[in-house]
Amino acid sequence: MTRNSLAEKNCSLARALDVVGEWWSLLLVREAFFGTRRFQDFAANLGIARNILSNRLKRLVTEGVLARMEGAGGAVEYTLTRKGEALLPVLVTLMQWGDAHANDDPPPVILTDRATGTPLPPVEVLAADGRILTRTDIRAMPGPGADIPLRDRLLPRQSLG
Repeated sequence: MTRNSLAEKNCSLARALDVVGEWWSLLLVREAFFGTRRFQDFAANLGIARNILSNRLKRLVTEGVLARMEGAGGAVEYTLTRKGEALLPVLVTLMQWGDAHANDDPPPVILTDRATGTPLPPVEVLAADGRILTRTDIRAMPGPGADIPLRDRLLPRQSLG
């Protein structure tokens, strides 16, 4: 089953999902954050078929999320790039959401602050002044890259009367 590309959509979320929206991709990024580097370790830790693993690793390298390099003894290793490391808040948020809303069991992994050992607090969206923002506090406005249909959807219609 082939999926349609979202790369041409006028939506940052759609474009992000085009790069990392397939579930194996984010699980590979999670494994890289956990320190997994080698093909056989990704395969063993995830139970993923080798052909799928190969395709997903190639895609993540092509997209600049992972870098492919020669490790010790000439073995190929995959490491997170800066672009890949920028996914940390996304992964933490998804893990916390999964613990709260997609899992009836105790959390399988507890993310902690390495310096203090304390669990990470819930990820929240904050205003510039530090206030916690909810859905009703946020307004979507067209950005400089918005096309006309998006601008029309986001800008309030002005009444003529």
